[in-house]
Amino acid sequence: MNQAIPYGKQALSQNDIDAVVAVLKSDYWTQGPKVAEFENAFAQYIGCKYAVAVANGTAALHLCALALDVNEKSNVITTPITFAASANCIKYCDGNVFFADIDPATFLLDIEKVKQLIESKPKGFFTGIVPVDFAGHAANLEAFRQMADEHGLWIIEDACHAPGGYFTDSKGTKQHCGNGNYADLAIFSFHPVKHIACGEGGMITTNDEILYNKLLKLRTHGITKDPALMHENHGGWYMEMQTLGYNYRIPDVLCALGISQLGRATEGLERRHEIADRYTEALAGLPIELPVYGKGHGFHLYVIKTKKRKELYDYLREKNIFCQVHYIPVHLHPYYREQGFKKGDYPLSETYYDQCLSLPMFPTLTGDEQEYVIEAIKSFNH
Repeated sequence: MNQAIPYGKQALSQNDIDAVVAVLKSDYWTQGPKVAEFENAFAQYIGCKYAVAVANGTAALHLCALALDVNEKSNVITTPITFAASANCIKYCDGNVFFADIDPATFLLDIEKVKQLIESKPKGFFTGIVPVDFAGHAANLEAFRQMADEHGLWIIEDACHAPGGYFTDSKGTKQHCGNGNYADLAIFSFHPVKHIACGEGGMITTNDEILYNKLLKLRTHGITKDPALMHENHGGWYMEMQTLGYNYRIPDVLCALGISQLGRATEGLERRHEIADRYTEALAGLPIELPVYGKGHGFHLYVIKTKKRKELYDYLREKNIFCQVHYIPVHLHPYYREQGFKKGDYPLSETYYDQCLSLPMFPTLTGDEQEYVIEAIKSFNH
């Protein structure tokens, strides 16, 4: 195939272009009406009460940590198999990061390993957990919530891979990722390879009004213009910086793109499932491990495992198929090694990393392109 096939790719429609151009011709490029429109539409899609649009997914994580008052006394648990930002947001606030190993079947943070870690420390030692809906596989937040309540912990759900994904709770109810029923806060990313692409952008969702109001201030320098919240009021121009915040706003131009992209999110998720099912059907019987998934999987990624990962990766690149590896375990990055982590700390995560490979997965992947990928994998000397 002459044209390169990446592991992920944004899709641009004429509606997307028209939506952006309309904002460019309007009076508001930032801090205008499209921000609230995007927030309201996203909250409705996810099924939560409140949504706060921000500059990117990392900003969303940082603001969550700030809203939950993470500080140098905070000890927070997350997974090694995630993008580094899931851990970094705690470090930004001078908190302490702890990892627990993954479930080798789902690649998610293993709740039993988390329980063991919590019980290995004095009561009250830990303050929070950051589970990740890795690859689009929804973590069972009902179980995490029960454990968190037993130990007085908050939960930030990193749902960047899973808008539209869900798990089924003990009562048989679908719990969509980020709906706020179990996590205190959840975050999403609108990076170009994600389900909903804004170029850059992020969203925080919650059902907690107090946290919601804190987030609104924190994303805009800690400043409020709401007369009901001010200490003084000198006139229509007046505003107050009431806490130390950041400029983590997202412009209306990107929100307009997000609204348009959100309009076909369900269609995109259905296509992702079609692609996943075809991979699973076609690659069955090969000496590779295929992902475990159900109807609630968000399929940001389709991850296989092979003992010849490097060889297969290079072989596919020669055929213009650009797979990716998700992720280098966070504790093995030089920064975290300097914090005292080392190879061998989380063997299941490290074994996963040695074998994982993300195949092309995006809604505009054509049938012919996918068959080319499948045939290339089959032709490899496993």
